[in-house]
Amino acid sequence: MRKLTSRGANVLAQTLLWPGVSDLTGSFRLYKKSVLEDVISSCVSKGYVFQMEMIVRASRKGYHIEEVPITFVDRVFGSSKLGGSEIIEYLKGLSYLLVTT
Repeated sequence: MRKLTSRGANVLAQTLLWPGVSDLTGSFRLYKKSVLEDVISSCVSKGYVFQMEMIVRASRKGYHIEEVPITFVDRVFGSSKLGGSEIIEYLKGLSYLLVTT
């Protein structure tokens, strides 16, 4: 279910935002300090939407982005925190970025 949710969120974001990366919902990210300071100063999102906003804003500002694929592994302990309220927040964040970037 996590993989399906992630894939759906990425397809929707790709279609609406054209961020220039293949995965907006989960990855390992490194930023140069100057880029991080520049991009984070314009971010307003929290939670799951924050990582999407960081990449979209970095892309719009013309920063170079490289991707290193990660592999999802099923959880051994605990459960996902992704629920209905997080999905609604994601859709709100997506709409906000569509209008503001």
